[in-house]
Amino acid sequence: MKKIEAVVKPFKLDEVREALSEIGVTGLTVTEVKGFGRQKGHTELYRGAEYVVDFLPKVKVEVVVADKLVDVAIEAIIKAARTGKIGDGKIFVTSVEQVIRIRTGETDEAAV
Repeated sequence: MKKIEAVVKPFKLDEVREALSEIGVTGLTVTEVKGFGRQKGHTELYRGAEYVVDFLPKVKVEVVVADKLVDVAIEAIIKAARTGKIGDGKIFVTSVEQVIRIRTGETDEAAV
């Protein structure tokens, strides 16, 4: 099993969720996060004063999938989240050793 973490633009969240749902992903976790990469923030004007926004709002989507679904899930996320502009985000894939559903005690792929 693999854990896929995708950091994407907030307005792309619904499209990513729908794309993952279409390929059979049944659960995910979403966290509002802030960060920067190559964008390095930007300046904004508020009441005549200019200030720097170092950390840009993003959304982190986390999902655990069976090994056979990893490539399909990554492609679905890329297709849904891509705008073609800087700041589209990143995807991280890590191995998951064990999953346990607390309510039933199911383990591994049965728990996902």
